[in-house]
Amino acid sequence: MRGPHNIWRLIRTGATFERTGAMGAVLDAFDAPPFLRMLARTLGKPFKWLGYAGDTTMPPATRALTALGPAYIKFGQILSTRPDVVGGEIAGQLRVLQDKLPPFSIEEAKAAFEHETGLRVDDVFTEFSPPVAAASIAQVHRARLRETGEDVAVKVLRPGIERAFRRDIDAFYFAARMVELVSPASRRLRPTDVIAHFEGVVLGELDLRLESSAASEFAANIGNDVGFQLPSIHWHLSGRRVMTMSWADGAPFGDTMAIDAAGHDRVELAERVLQMFLRHALRDGFFHADMHQGNLKVAANGDIIAFDFGIMGHIDEYTRRVYAEILYGFIKRDYRRVAEVHFEAGYVPRDRDVDEFARALRAVGEPIFGMNASRISMGKLLSYLFEVTERFGMETRTELILLQRTMVVVEGVARSLDPQINIWQAARPVVEDYIRQRIGPKALVRDLAMTAQVAARFGPRLPALVEAALIRQSTPPAPIVRETGHPALWAAGGALVGGLAVAAVAALAFGL
Repeated sequence: MRGPHNIWRLIRTGATFERTGAMGAVLDAFDAPPFLRMLARTLGKPFKWLGYAGDTTMPPATRALTALGPAYIKFGQILSTRPDVVGGEIAGQLRVLQDKLPPFSIEEAKAAFEHETGLRVDDVFTEFSPPVAAASIAQVHRARLRETGEDVAVKVLRPGIERAFRRDIDAFYFAARMVELVSPASRRLRPTDVIAHFEGVVLGELDLRLESSAASEFAANIGNDVGFQLPSIHWHLSGRRVMTMSWADGAPFGDTMAIDAAGHDRVELAERVLQMFLRHALRDGFFHADMHQGNLKVAANGDIIAFDFGIMGHIDEYTRRVYAEILYGFIKRDYRRVAEVHFEAGYVPRDRDVDEFARALRAVGEPIFGMNASRISMGKLLSYLFEVTERFGMETRTELILLQRTMVVVEGVARSLDPQINIWQAARPVVEDYIRQRIGPKALVRDLAMTAQVAARFGPRLPALVEAALIRQSTPPAPIVRETGHPALWAAGGALVGGLAVAAVAALAFGL
């Protein structure tokens, strides 16, 4: 599938931007240099007639992305949270991509529900509304359960969405391989691996059973988080292409007028949404990775309500510690430590000079700290950091792509509520709390306890392991063990004593 036929798809992409009038707006938004503008115009105009016309009632950029398909719409959703990157006008235009796309018919939605659950819509619901929100992959209907009278949200995948997404991702793979071919320097960025990473994430959205499972796990993690809540899943009314959950009432995050009218403190909300994301990422290693305004509401009591769990991020404990130390180093302006963490984690080749890298990081951090609050940007930090790591041969870390992308999106959401938010000041208490809990004496004791638990699981197997080791290393009919002891027995005994010692230290530390 990933052959030269994708050239046609990419040509039509450029032609669609030209035909819809979006090319100029996009080039202006990204402040493209004159050469790139000339090249885009030269290549775009001859093929303009090949582009999709799109919905002429929409603004140019929105019109182009909706015409091109779901993968492009996802890209537009991300840009809609970044007015500091594309400008306020385009960001506002793209915001309709979050939940205001053209819907499919209610008849198709009802048929999908009945096919997935084996239940008749009229038997389950007393009401089933037309779509109240329509996004790139699915749309949502409000319904009322016949049995309990509870209002629920029924999410249904778009017909044919799986095939459409695979077609777009196929073209992205082709483009990534072409970039690697014509630009060897780009290979360190691993563009094909990046596309593969996002393919896995996006394909997970196309099975709503996985989304239901993710929502359940997320709810278990955040049960004690004050000011943050999730809708509950109705498993018996859900399937691969349908998901039913409790209805979430509240003001949409993208409607600042409604938030103000409800009397909510936007400054406090902006800080809380950023801190919640960091807390979930660092504390749990499992976070909502699609936290744009269309997936967030403010409840009447001021709680943040998150929904749409199709894209969730996961990072292991070690990566969390590395990420936290890097953030903390920048917050404390300890660039030497930030450099050391990069080397310790293997992010930068060991043949590079750590002091030189630290000086380069200082050149990244200091200008940002010199900015006023409205200009401090995680997006800019990542951009500057990218330039530095490129010079030092750092490869793209696919395990951090989703985390970094979501950090930029959440920053955009927070800044839409409070343009003056100081990102570092808001992040600091969460990062410092994680550092105290996970890096230091407490973390050491906890790690020792976990090691003891692992060693204890091998306790019942130790006699068999010792016997097997003795049999392998003994030469009959020589005696297996004399007063001096056998090396295999010493090794097995050492493992046992070591495990017991670790268990004893942990028990003492926890007062057991």
